Amino acid sequence: MDQQTQNGAEFELDLGWMEKQGEWGTHAEPSKNGLTLADIQVGSYAETPEESRNLSGRPRGAVPRPGSMPIGNYTVRTKSEIWLENASFLYEEALQRQWSSATDIPWDTIEPLPDDVEQAQCQMATFLTEVEFVAGDVPSRWVSKTSPDFYEARNVLMAQVMDESRHMDVFRKRALVNGGGLMRATGATAGFVGGIDLARDFTEMSSRLHLSGEGAVLTIFRMGELMAYNDAEKAIYRLCAQDEARHVAFGVMHMRYMAANAPERREEIESYLDEAEAGMLTDAANPAGQLNQTSESLSIMLGGGRKYFDEGFRKLVSIRKRQLQEYQKRVTSAGFGDRFKNGRSRLGHMMANVAN
Repeated sequence: MDQQTQNGAEFELDLGWMEKQGEWGTHAEPSKNGLTLADIQVGSYAETPEESRNLSGRPRGAVPRPGSMPIGNYTVRTKSEIWLENASFLYEEALQRQWSSATDIPWDTIEPLPDDVEQAQCQMATFLTEVEFVAGDVPSRWVSKTSPDFYEARNVLMAQVMDESRHMDVFRKRALVNGGGLMRATGATAGFVGGIDLARDFTEMSSRLHLSGEGAVLTIFRMGELMAYNDAEKAIYRLCAQDEARHVAFGVMHMRYMAANAPERREEIESYLDEAEAGMLTDAANPAGQLNQTSESLSIMLGGGRKYFDEGFRKLVSIRKRQLQEYQKRVTSAGFGDRFKNGRSRLGHMMANVAN
């Protein structure tokens, strides 16, 4: 203890925290892209435990504080349950590709549209606002349940929440900017989409949200050029697609890690994919989705108006087929492609016909 004097009174300093308890002298070196998350994975600070016992919010690599109390309800404490190899890359990409819905969209290019087309645009914007609410709300709940030892994955999820909040506001702005306004709620937060929030663990949630739900939305964004009537709408779909692709990549890479490192859970994951594909089969059996308001609005947008509905519907069928094809590619990349060859997937035969 060091003796110090302040205002005439002596007191002792406890400088125990200055003892070299970590890797003193370990330097994180910036790379050509700056000092990235990957660049600070050095020495023992890069070591991620297979199972975390950290319940105190302690940063990974910091020395435990004696007598610290549990402060978090960290139910995700096993590495395989949330890990992915490229989390650092996805996080850095999310930081570098942030955009503003206020200033990066050329709103001045939006001009009056025929009423039926504007109504369809606004209905689609209403639907996507609902969908993106779920896509942001669900991951945020899992962030607080994840051990700080897996902070890379947590950071990616927090970036996703920011992305989805921006998607919510950009589609709301599109609905309001041209005189149409929000249309009828579609109930997208019920059924399969809303059921994502009922997942019992993170991997179940990710398989439903990232592989199935966001994957289907990503296909729509990628086809945005077919639905856009001005540069503003083109920019919206393009920018949202780049974000959504990152979210889907999170799910694919996590499932790949899980398949390789927790083979005992393969059958469990297969069952989640079974549930997702059952919903896809229902939609695929009737590509118009029983002509609900979202499918009708898409057909009007794709066709160029109500009187060209049939042409728009044919384009919608093509989008539905593409959703199935891209889903198959994602699942295969994640390490579960055998289901399309061994008869496990009920979509296998349908996809073979789509390919032909």
